[in-house]
Amino acid sequence: PCRISVSCLSCRSAGPCTGPRQRPVSLGLALLLGLLLLLAGAVPRPWAAPPRGTRRNERYLARAEELMATDTEDSALNYGVVVDCGSSGSRVFVYFWPPHNGNPHDLLDIKQMRDRSSRPVVKKIKPGISVTAAAPEQATPYLRPLLRFAAAHVPAQKHKETPLYILCTAGMRLLPERQQTAILEDLVRNVPLEFDFLFSKSHAEVISGKQEGVYAWIGINFVLGRFDHEDEEDAMVTVALGDQGKSLVRKRTVGILDMGGASLQIAYEVPDSGAISSPQQEEAAKSLLAEFNLGCDVQHTGHMYRVYVNTFLGFGGNFARQRYEELVLNQTYVHNRLHSQQTGLSPKMPFLDPCLPVGLEDTLTRGGQTLYVRGRGDWQACAKLLQPLLAGSNSSQDSLLGAYKAPIDFSNSEFYGFSEFFYCTEDVLRLGGPYSAPTFTSAAQEYCSQRWEVLTQRFRGGLYSAHADQHRLKYQCFKSAWMYQVLHEGFQFPLDYPSLRTAQLVYDREVQWTLGAILYKTRFLPLRDLRQESIRQAHASWLRLSFVYNHYLFFACILVVALAIVLYLLRLRRIHRRQLRTAQHTLLWLDKVVVPLGQGNVA
Repeated sequence: PCRISVSCLSCRSAGPCTGPRQRPVSLGLALLLGLLLLLAGAVPRPWAAPPRGTRRNERYLARAEELMATDTEDSALNYGVVVDCGSSGSRVFVYFWPPHNGNPHDLLDIKQMRDRSSRPVVKKIKPGISVTAAAPEQATPYLRPLLRFAAAHVPAQKHKETPLYILCTAGMRLLPERQQTAILEDLVRNVPLEFDFLFSKSHAEVISGKQEGVYAWIGINFVLGRFDHEDEEDAMVTVALGDQGKSLVRKRTVGILDMGGASLQIAYEVPDSGAISSPQQEEAAKSLLAEFNLGCDVQHTGHMYRVYVNTFLGFGGNFARQRYEELVLNQTYVHNRLHSQQTGLSPKMPFLDPCLPVGLEDTLTRGGQTLYVRGRGDWQACAKLLQPLLAGSNSSQDSLLGAYKAPIDFSNSEFYGFSEFFYCTEDVLRLGGPYSAPTFTSAAQEYCSQRWEVLTQRFRGGLYSAHADQHRLKYQCFKSAWMYQVLHEGFQFPLDYPSLRTAQLVYDREVQWTLGAILYKTRFLPLRDLRQESIRQAHASWLRLSFVYNHYLFFACILVVALAIVLYLLRLRRIHRRQLRTAQHTLLWLDKVVVPLGQGNVA
C-alpha cells in the first residue's frame, strides 16, 4: 500500500490508491461535466425556438381549439371586452388569452371567447349609439345590455383586470364633435359606477376610418399567422425600417380589399416607402400611411409595420349602382334633347341597359323623372360604361384613379377580398376562393347574356348559393363589371395576378376589426408577464438563472469556472510534490540517524 498518499495523481506505488483527498478532483470533474452539459444545451432557454414545423402544427391545433368552449375555470386566462359602436347598431365581443409565453418577439395569443355551447360570445343591439346624440346621458343605459352580457360571461374574479374598450365608428364620426364628446364623457363617468371592468378615458374613443382599416388588417394577418416570424415556411419579404437605414426579412403579410354597400377600402403593407414624386403625394402619404409597432418592446423592430389604408366613399356596390343610374338618366335625357328622341320615356321604347340581364324590365326615378329600361346583358359594354365612375367627382380625394396609392409589388404580394368581392364571385358564379381574371370574366359574360327568365328558373332550382336572392340576381351583371373595373382599372391589379383570394371566413370564422383593435390596445401587456417571469426565475434553481440568456456572459462564466478548476488542480499537485519531498527527507534522516543509533545499542 501507498504509505504517504497525498494524491492519486502522483502516487508511485503499484498498489491500489485510496483516500479522502480524491474528493476535490472528483468534485472538479463533476463541476466541469455539469458545465459542459449546460454548454451543450441540456438546460433549454425559456423561449428557445421550436423545431421547424412545430409552430405550424401548433397553429393547426390552436385553430381546432378556437372552436371549443372557453374554459372559464382556468384562472390563468385573461379577458378583454371590445364594444363596436357602428352606424346601424352596436356589438360587444369578448376575447381571452393565456399568459404570454415569455418571448418578447411573440404577440399575445388572443382568441374570441366561446360559451358552453361553443358559440362565439357576441351580442348586437340596434340602432346605433348616435341616437343618443340629443340626450347623451342615455349613452350608458344604451350600452348597459351589452356590458351586462359581457360581465355575465367573464368570470367575476377577473372583472377588475379585464380591459374594456368602447370604440365608435362611422355613425359617431358623422356627429358634431360637441355631441361626440358629450356621449364619451357620459360613458367614462357612469360605466365604472356599474361595472368593474378596467375602463378609463383612453378606452372610449371615436376611431377614424384609417384606424378601422389598420385594425382590420391586423386582425386578418394575425389569424393567418403572418405575425409569427419563427415559422419560415411561408413567403418572405424584405422590409425597410423607416429612416434607420436598416432592413429585415420576415414573413409576408396580406393586403385586404373590402367593398361594402357604400364604401370601398384597401389596406396593405408597404415594405419600402419608395420615392414621393410631388409635395401633394407626400402630404397624401402622411395621411394614408400608418406606421406602428405591434411588439411589446419599442426597442424590438421585428413587428414594425408600415400600412397604406384608404377608404373611398361612394365606391361601394350599391352606391356605385346609384351613381350609374344617375349617369344613365342624365345622359339619356341629354341625348333625347339633342336628337329629338324618346328613348326611355315609355315602356315601348326603353333604354337598353347593358348592365342588366337580357329581358329584365325596370324603371329608374330621380328628381321626378322616370326612365324605362330593359336589360340587354352586354358585360363588355357595361364595363366600358362604368369607367367614368372611377374618376368620381372633380376632387382627387373622391377619385379612385387620382388618389395616391402606395406602390404594390405584384410579384411578391398577396391579397384577400371580402364582402362584395366574395359575394360577387361566389353567390351566383360560384367562383369564390382563388381569383382568376379570365375565368371570372368568362363566367360574368355568360351570366349577363342569359335571359332573365332563365336566371330566375335557375334560382328557383337551387343552382345558386343559399345567400343569393332576387336582388343579387338582378344586379349581379352590374356588380361583377364594377368589381372588375375597381380591381384592374382603379387599383391596377394585373390581369394575370395569381395571389388574390375572395373569402367570407378565415379558417371557418368571421374576423372582425375588433380583434385587431384589442391586439393593438393590449400590445404592452406582455411586459407585465415578462417582469413576473423574471422575478420567478430569480428565485428558481441555478440551472435556470437568467445569465444563460446572455450567450457572451454565459461563455465567460464557463471559462472562468474551468480556469478555476485547472488552477485548483495545479495547486493540489504542487502541495503533493512539496509533501512528497518532505517525506523523502524524513526517510533519509531516519536512515542516517535512527539506524546508527540502533546499531550502537546492539553493540
